[in-house]
Amino acid sequence: MTPLGVLRRAAVREWGRLFAPVRQRFAAHGVRALALTPAAVTLTAAVHLAQNRAWGYGPVRALGAVRAEDPLPLALLRTPLSLFVPAPDLPVWGALAQILLVFGVAEVCLGRWRTLAVAYGATLAGTLYARIGVALGPGTFLGLPASDARVVDTGPSAAVVGLAVYVCFRRRARFTGVLVVLAMVVEVLVKDNLAGREHLAAIAAVLVVCGVREWRGVRRGGQDLEAGGSGTRSGAPPMRSWNFRRGPAQRTSWW
Repeated sequence: MTPLGVLRRAAVREWGRLFAPVRQRFAAHGVRALALTPAAVTLTAAVHLAQNRAWGYGPVRALGAVRAEDPLPLALLRTPLSLFVPAPDLPVWGALAQILLVFGVAEVCLGRWRTLAVAYGATLAGTLYARIGVALGPGTFLGLPASDARVVDTGPSAAVVGLAVYVCFRRRARFTGVLVVLAMVVEVLVKDNLAGREHLAAIAAVLVVCGVREWRGVRRGGQDLEAGGSGTRSGAPPMRSWNFRRGPAQRTSWW
C-alpha cells in the first residue's frame, strides 16, 4: 500500500466517526443543521464590539465578568454570558474561529442542547476551580495565588477545549483527543496562568463525564447479556454486520 493510502486509512479510522455524521447532516439539512453555532458566533462578536465602546464596557462587565472573589451566586448568574465575552487583550477572530469550528462539529454530532450543556459545564468547571485554587493557596499542588481572585475570567476557550475533548472521545477520535489534552498540559507547563489551569479543569470534568458514560454503557451491556444471553434488548440473535457481505454493493468506507 502506498504512503498516501496508509495516511487515508489512518485518517478514516481516526476521524471517520467524527465527520461522517457532519457530512450526512449537511447533505440532508444544509445550513439548517446549525442554529446554535451562528447564534454563538454572532453573540460573541456583538459582545466584543460592545465591550470596546464606552457605553457597553460597564454593562458587559456587570453581566458577564466573573472573578473568583465574587460571591458564588453572582458568579453563577454571570457564567452563562461570560462564555461569550472574549478576552479584550486577545484577537477576537481567534475566539470566533474556535466557536465556529468546534461548536459547529459538536452541534451536528451531539445536538444543540447537549452541546450547550457540555460547553456550560466545562466553563463552570473552570470557574469553580478558580475559587477552589485560590482558597487552597499557592503552596499546594492545585493552589493559585491570591491575585488570581481578581482576574476577570471570561471567554469561550474552556468551553471549546471541553467540547473538543468530549466530541473526540464520544466519536472514538481518541488520538486527536489525547493531542488536545497534551496541548493544554504543555500550555500550562510553558505559561502557568489561570486560563491554562482552567482549561485543565474543564478537561478533567469532561473526562469524568466520558468515563461515567463508558462505565454505564459497559454495565448496561453486561446486564443485557445476563438478561437476554445475546447482548440485544429483544433477545433475538444479533444482526450480522455488512462486513460479512460480499458483492459490488458492499460499502468499503464512509466516503
